[in-house]
Amino acid sequence: MFPNRITQLFQIDYPIIQAGMVWTSGWRLASAVSNAGGLGIIGAGSMYPQVLKEHIQKYKAASQRPFAVNLPLLYPDIEAHISTIIEEQIPIVFTSAGNPKTWTPILKSKGVKVVHVVSSTRFAIKAEAAGCDAVVAEGFEAGGHNGREETSSMVLIPLVAEAVKIPVIAAGGIATGKQMLAAMVLGAEAVQVGSRFVASEEASNHINFKNLVVNANEGDTELSLKQLTPVRLLKNAFYQQLKAAELRGAPAAELKALLGHGRAKKGMFEGDLENGELEIGQVAAAIRSIRPAAVIVKEIWEEFLAVKKTL
Repeated sequence: MFPNRITQLFQIDYPIIQAGMVWTSGWRLASAVSNAGGLGIIGAGSMYPQVLKEHIQKYKAASQRPFAVNLPLLYPDIEAHISTIIEEQIPIVFTSAGNPKTWTPILKSKGVKVVHVVSSTRFAIKAEAAGCDAVVAEGFEAGGHNGREETSSMVLIPLVAEAVKIPVIAAGGIATGKQMLAAMVLGAEAVQVGSRFVASEEASNHINFKNLVVNANEGDTELSLKQLTPVRLLKNAFYQQLKAAELRGAPAAELKALLGHGRAKKGMFEGDLENGELEIGQVAAAIRSIRPAAVIVKEIWEEFLAVKKTL
């Protein structure tokens, strides 16, 4: 075990946390990461309540290690997910996309450790005040939904680390041990890795999407839909439609209609690379292979230790 506040809080070996990503982070990926010594997270944002329950139960059959559930607070049937989390005695919950003050006290009263994802020092301070045990400081390099401030990880991590007393987990643009070490030097006590685990064998997203990720280059992603909720996407035909609409000043209602329903599922889970929404971080440009999740954890950790020794 690498002893610090995060590994002790979560009872994990390495301060490496797999992000809870929609259509990607099911029980197979979460259990593989946790069994390798990190913290696996089941992403509840793309799951119906019964599906989440099934994933939790399958995780428990596959691993005895600690794990977490990622819970977007704007989820339409959030009460059902909260009930499942309490009934199944989930030890850790990562919340995002909403006010942590609403559910943190309830979860904490049930013995759940709560971590909130933030994109600014203002939100980090609010999360600490709400009783969160830690925060994830996510720079705008990250895939998926992002903060409106567009603050990069290099700037955000030290600002948040200075602003709060609770532990800070760095996210956004982290896929290697070198990047992990940089985040720790900036004040983080762990890293949350998303895009690298998209290209893992256990990730539940479609193989077409995985292959596209490992072939991505610099500049192949862009932060889009800033009128609605900013989201980083791989550039495809759907992105080009969005871009054209945004350039001609389309109103939010038109953009929402263009987005429609099920775009993320169509792209990431069903493998429609032209018409689907493909959420991935800038660091996809550094990912060149699809690997078992345990190998990814090992590679990140070993590189972290090796580079740390050279400094």
